[in-house]
Amino acid sequence: MPVGAVTSLLIILVVAATTFATRLVPFLLFPKGKEIPGIIQYLGKVLTPAVIGMLVIYCLKSVSLISAPHGIPELIAVAVTAGLHVWKRNNLLSIGVGTVLYMFLIQAVF
Repeated sequence: MPVGAVTSLLIILVVAATTFATRLVPFLLFPKGKEIPGIIQYLGKVLTPAVIGMLVIYCLKSVSLISAPHGIPELIAVAVTAGLHVWKRNNLLSIGVGTVLYMFLIQAVF
C-alpha cells in the first residue's frame, strides 16, 4: 500500500519529535547542578555491558558446533574483536574489524 506525501511528512515529524524528546527529557529531569539519583548512576554503569552481553549471546545462539565449520569463524571473529577492544579501547574499531573479519571468513575462507 503506497503512502501519500502528507502521511510521509507526518511520520517524519512524529519520528523527529520523538527523537528530540528522548534527547531533551534527561536534561529536564537531571539539570546541571542537581545530583543524579544513585539508581540512575548504577543503571548507567551496568546497562551497557549487559546489553553488549545480550547482543553477543543473540549473535552466537545459532552457531552449530556439530556441523562444519564448527563455529570456527565466529570464535576467531569474537577473539579478534575482544582482543582489539582490550588493546585499543575503541568500540567502533573493534566491532568494525570484527564484523569485516567475520564476513571475510564466512565468504572467502570457510
